[in-house]
Formats: sequence, C-alpha cells, structure tokens
Amino acid sequence: MHISQAFATRSPEGSEGPDAGRASRRRPARGRASAALTAAVALALVLTGCGGGGGGNSAPKSAANTADADRVEPLAAPPAPKLPVTVDSADGTEVTIGSTDRIVPLTGSLSEIVFTLGFGKQVVARDITATFEQAEKLPVVTRAHDVSAESVLSLKPTIVLADTTTGPAEAIDQIRDAGIPLLVVEPAKELADVGRRIDTVAEALGVPSAGTELKERTESRIAAVQKSIPDHKGGEKPRVAFLYLRGSASVYLLGGAESGAGSLLEAAGAVDAGKESGLDKDFTAITSEALAKAAPDAILLMTKGYESVGGMDGLVKIPGIAETPAGMDRRIVTVDDGVLLNYGPRTDRVLAEIVEQLYAKGGTGQ
Repeated sequence: MHISQAFATRSPEGSEGPDAGRASRRRPARGRASAALTAAVALALVLTGCGGGGGGNSAPKSAANTADADRVEPLAAPPAPKLPVTVDSADGTEVTIGSTDRIVPLTGSLSEIVFTLGFGKQVVARDITATFEQAEKLPVVTRAHDVSAESVLSLKPTIVLADTTTGPAEAIDQIRDAGIPLLVVEPAKELADVGRRIDTVAEALGVPSAGTELKERTESRIAAVQKSIPDHKGGEKPRVAFLYLRGSASVYLLGGAESGAGSLLEAAGAVDAGKESGLDKDFTAITSEALAKAAPDAILLMTKGYESVGGMDGLVKIPGIAETPAGMDRRIVTVDDGVLLNYGPRTDRVLAEIVEQLYAKGGTGQ
C-alpha cells in the first residue's frame, strides 16, 4: 500500500523532493504543490487501499501476489552491531544511536531494510505501508505520513527511522524532544538510490558491513534480472505509462518524470511514456489528450488500483485508455502496492515481475 519512496516512493513514499522532510518545515512553493498531491494520493490509499474494487478481470499473476514476495529475506548471518554511532540526519542534525533494542521505522521501505539487515526481532512498530508478512502483526503508528507521536513514544523506542516525507513536523519534534534518537533518511526515487539507503540505515544500526553485503546482494540480483530482458523487435523499446488509480476515491493520475516509476521502467528496457511525452511533474490528472500523447504500449498499475476500477473492463472505460495501443491490446503490468516503488531489498523481484509481464510470449517487445 505505498504509492510513496518510492510514492516511494509519492504516497508513493518519497515523491516529495529531498527537502520535503524536515517533515515539511521549510517547503518551497513547488514542494508545497507536490506535497498537496502526495497528501491526496496518500489519503486515497488509506481510504481505499485496503478494499478491493471488485468486478472485472482479475490482475495478472505476479510474484508480488505470492507468499514468497510477501516476505523479506534477511541476511543469513548479520554481525552484532557496534554502538554507539553518530550519523548525519537528512534534516541537518547529528544523531547518536546507542541501542538497537527497540526500533521504529516510519515507512514501509525503511522497515524492509531493517528486517533484511537482520533486526526484525527488535522492530516494535510499523507504518501502514509495511505489508510484508514478518511485519504484519506489529502495531501501526503512522498512516499516510501521519505519525502518531504518542503511539511511537508509548513503545519506548531506542531509535526511530524516518524519511523526508514523514510528518507532521510537530510529531517529529515531539519524538526528538523526548530524547529519542530519530534519523531522517533521504527517500529513494530511483534504482541508483537503493544502495545509498541501505548503507545509511546499516550505518545507523551499527552494522556497515551488513549494509555492504545487502547492497551487493541487491545490486547483483537487479543486474541478473536485467540480463534476462529480451531483445526488442526492430530495436523499438515498449512505451509504458504508469497510472495511479483509486476508483472509489475518483483518483486517476498519469505518472510523469517525478513519479518514481521511470527508473524501474528504464531498467526493464522500456520507455516511461508519461515522462517521454513531456510530463515533468510527478503526477497529472488523466485526460484523453495526455494519454494520446503518451501513446503507451502497456500500462503499469498497482494491484489495488487496478482492482479499484473494476479490473480490465473498468480500466478501458476511463476516458482515453481504450484508444491507446495498451488499451486496444488490453496490455497491463500489475505489481503489489506495497513493493512497487519501495526501491529496496525486494526491488529485484519487482523488476522481475515487470519484465515477466511486459515481455510475456507474444506481448510487447517480442
């Protein structure tokens, strides 16, 4: 359930720029506009993300829908942390961490990194976007970047991890004022950010060598997936549009250059159709004209978004979809909301799912 990190990242987590954090304390005009869109998308996620849209064709099978993809894979033998450590926080402060006994990550993507580094037993709470199996029974202390400081403090954390989309600012200040070490991490917007995020979290937890191991494992797996991409017919790369949909909330958005999906699509050997058509923002309202200009061969969707409009039958009723090559061919790619834009230890699985569905036999690029 995360269109932030990645919405991302975005309710995608991380869709607001690098200064969004200071948890919105000093947001420039452009950041405020992006934050408003992110807030609207995030609210739609909370209101509708946990309910199916019903009807229509069901989403194509993807690894993100299987038991394996709903789990993170911790390192086999992580080292014991060497503490205390002092690290630089993305909001301009220095943070000293003396214990990892009780960890509270305030985004799903940070939770993935913490669990994969081997600290799952020390995590005492989660963000609503931490949907993987090992975290699902933990208490939720933040929804759509709305942190409950009281809930966090009641769990007596020894370290809190946030990113620059985490807020409100008052909650962040309240946690810090209580003397809790709180590290703000820059969000990930593309594949190149994966290693940086892992290194940052690993350093804060006192296990930099584990961070190096996890980073190398993740990068090697992503590279292996990229080697599996077939050659394109006539050298033409498939054009893929990322749509963010929440039918019951009437949210219909087309991703542009800052949506967070472009890096994944490019890594999958595709063209980000929204970005290529000149959309330089994160998201813009879907129009027939915008879709005609993007002219996607395939459409990338979050699974719950696809379900929320009634599957394929509902998707092609959105103005402009049926007239695109993707709509005419009914060619879509779906990935679970909780992993698509996280840009972390499971990104190789996300990329593999995109590649598998995009280049299915007889499909785009074949």
